[in-house]
Amino acid sequence: MSRSVFARTRDRIPSPSALGRALAEATATLLAALATMLCALAIAPGAGAATLAVVLCISLSRSQLDRDLRGRLEAAVVLPVVGIAALGVGLLLRHLPWVGAAVFVAGMFVSIWLRRFGPMARRAGSLIALPFVVLLTVPHLGPAAASGVLPVWLVPIVVALLALFWVTVFHLLVRWLRIRPPVDTEDAPAAEPAAPDKPGLAASTRMAIQMGVALTVAFVVGFLFFHERWGWIVLTAFIVNSGNRGRLDVVYKSGMRVLGAAAGTAIALGLGQHVGIDHRSSAILILAALFLGVWLRPFGYAWWALFVTVALALLQGFGDSEPVGLLWLRMEEIVLGAIIGIAAAWFVLPVRSTDVLRRRLADALAALSDALDPATEQRSATRFNTALDRVEEVAPPFRAARLLLRRRTLHPADWADTLLDCGEPARALIDQGATPGRIRQAVGAARRSLREPETLLPSLLALRSNLRGD
Repeated sequence: MSRSVFARTRDRIPSPSALGRALAEATATLLAALATMLCALAIAPGAGAATLAVVLCISLSRSQLDRDLRGRLEAAVVLPVVGIAALGVGLLLRHLPWVGAAVFVAGMFVSIWLRRFGPMARRAGSLIALPFVVLLTVPHLGPAAASGVLPVWLVPIVVALLALFWVTVFHLLVRWLRIRPPVDTEDAPAAEPAAPDKPGLAASTRMAIQMGVALTVAFVVGFLFFHERWGWIVLTAFIVNSGNRGRLDVVYKSGMRVLGAAAGTAIALGLGQHVGIDHRSSAILILAALFLGVWLRPFGYAWWALFVTVALALLQGFGDSEPVGLLWLRMEEIVLGAIIGIAAAWFVLPVRSTDVLRRRLADALAALSDALDPATEQRSATRFNTALDRVEEVAPPFRAARLLLRRRTLHPADWADTLLDCGEPARALIDQGATPGRIRQAVGAARRSLREPETLLPSLLALRSNLRGD
C-alpha cells in the first residue's frame, strides 16, 4: 500500500542540515557579490559594472567552477571573453536592437548546444549564458562612467576576474570551516542523453532550438508591440526554457514564474509606494532579495522567481508610472513571455518529460545495481545518492500535475516517489556491504520494466517492499 500524498510531501520538507548548507552557500555568494561589487564600483562607478559583478558571482556560485584548479583556470579563460561579449551585445541592443537581438539569440543557442560535448563544454556554456541576463534586467545601461580608472573595454574583463577571485575565496573559506562538504568531481551530473524518440538528435540540440525560437518570438513581439518594455517578455521566455527538462517542466516553471513574479512585483510596488526607497535602501533590499532567492532556490523554484522579481523591480524602478497600472503591465509581459516559452517547448521538437524521468530512473536503478553487485570491488552509495538527487530534480512538475489532475494510479510522480522511498533502506544495505539476491532480482525487474510503463510502478513497489522487508 503506497503512502499518502501528505506523507510523501512531509518527507520532502528540507531538513535543518539542508537549510544550513544552503544558508552557508547563500552567505558565501552574497559576500562574494558584495566584495566584487565594491571593487567594480571603485574601478568603474555606475550601475553597469556593479550589476555585472553581482550576476557573475551568482553564476559562478551555481556553476561551482571554482571547486578545483581546472575549473578555476577554465573560468579565468572563459569569463573575460563572456564579459566582453556581454558588453558588445549590450551596445548592439541599445544602438542596433535587431542586430543585438540576433546576436543574443545566437549566443544563447550556442550555450545550450555546447552541452553535448561533455562536462567542460557544458560548464563553458553555463558561463556564456548567465551573464547575458544582465542585459535583460537593465538593457539600457550605459558604459562605465568617465571617472573610471579603466578603459570601458577592460572593465568587464577585470570585473569577471574579480568575481572569480572573490567567489573562490569565500567558497574555500566555507569548505575550510566544514560548513558544507567539498564537491566531488565524480558527482557532477552528466549531460542529458539524447531522447529516444528522435534518434540522432541530442536533447541539448533540441532544447537549443527551442530556446532560439522562444527568444526570437519574444524579441519580435517585444520590439513591435512593447517598445521600451520588451525586457520582461524576453527574460521570462528565457527563464522558463532554461534548464528545460521537458514540456511539463516548462509548464511548471512558467506557473511558478507567474505566481512568484506576481507576488514579487506586488511586494516591490508596495515597498516603493508606501515605504519610500532611496538609492541606498534600494541597493540593500536588492541584495537581501537576491540572498533569499539564492538560499531558498534549492527548495522551490517559486522562491527564486519571487525574490528575483523583487530585485529586478527595485533595480529597474517604477519611474513616474502609477504603481497599480505598472503592476498589471509587468504581469501582462510576464504572462506573455511564459506563453511563448511554453509554446516553443510544446510544439518545437518537444522533449517528453516522462522520457527524461525514465532516463533518470534508469540511471538510479543502474547505480543501485552496481552498488549491490558482489563483483563490484569498491561499493559505495555515492553514485546512487547523486542519481536520486537527479530524480528529485525532475519530480516536482509531476507531483504538481498529480495534485491538479487528482490522478491516483499510474502517474509518473508515483514512479519517482516510490524509488525515492527506496533510498534509505538501499543505503543501509550498501553501507553494510550486503548483496541479497532477492533485492538484486527486484532491481533487475524494475530496470526491465522501464520499457513497459504500465509495469513500472508495480515493479518499483515490489523493490521498495523487498528493501523494507515487508
